[in-house]
Amino acid sequence: MTTTTTEALGHLQLAAQTAGLDLQPLEPGTSFNGEPTARFSMSLPAAPGKTLLLELGHDFDAADPRYAGELGTFFNETAQRLRSPRPDCFLTVLGLPLSFGKFAWPFHGSTSGADTFIVHGEIRLETGAEAILHAKVSGSLTQTFAEVLSALQQPFAETFIYNAVRKTLDQGQLELVKSGNRQPVPVTTRYYSAKQNRFVFNDTTAEDREKFLAGHVYWLSHVLGAGAPVWIADPRDAQYLNTDVEELRAAAKRLAGSGLVELSSGGDWAAATAALIGKREEFEAEVADALNFIKPSFNEDMRAGLTNM
Repeated sequence: MTTTTTEALGHLQLAAQTAGLDLQPLEPGTSFNGEPTARFSMSLPAAPGKTLLLELGHDFDAADPRYAGELGTFFNETAQRLRSPRPDCFLTVLGLPLSFGKFAWPFHGSTSGADTFIVHGEIRLETGAEAILHAKVSGSLTQTFAEVLSALQQPFAETFIYNAVRKTLDQGQLELVKSGNRQPVPVTTRYYSAKQNRFVFNDTTAEDREKFLAGHVYWLSHVLGAGAPVWIADPRDAQYLNTDVEELRAAAKRLAGSGLVELSSGGDWAAATAALIGKREEFEAEVADALNFIKPSFNEDMRAGLTNM
């Protein structure tokens, strides 16, 4: 049984419908290994023009009851993100607003002989101007880490892959360029606590989370969203910041108390106020500093001839 069978498709569509999503089959795709993939557009009935892509391997059994819970969570969270003006965008701790796209699911085995699984994708800097600076990324899992997952498929891996990309960028190990080769994003067991049975990316304080959410609302609501509210209680961000959605809500409430954001929908959504918009120079300076930080210094040395190679 595969994702293309009537029974499996029915399970997928029912899970999506339960979450309030419209799941529409697209033309089949092709995996890195040349095998067919099942592709779907995910949208909200009230906003059919705004979509996210779901791509599954041909051998994935969507009807298997073992996957029902995680599929439901994936669809529920996707439905919430699709209410945001740019559901494909996320902020980094460095303050860089990024779009995530062109991810080719599912994972495929490494062709280099290493015992790893790979997924390719792309991130782009989104500051309201033309999105020229980008990075083609190659996320890799070790065999040991892969065993933690229910399946090597998008619904079970997208969140931690996106967070690993953000973390790698925060560490200055990815460069945003106008053109370039694919850059590695190794996802190892250091990102997973077996004792706590959860992923761990960034240790953050209450102040860190307030700063992150302020940038999140400024860029994704004000700059990219024409002032529309954005979701601030996203479990993906909570995982990335090593916290929980309740702490994100608390941080947003403190920002609202300071007059920087306006909350709605029970405190889970926020839009920028004039006070936050007035901090434009600070947010733009943060982006400039981040871009300078992730720019490899050895490139400048080599351009200047300061190399013994």
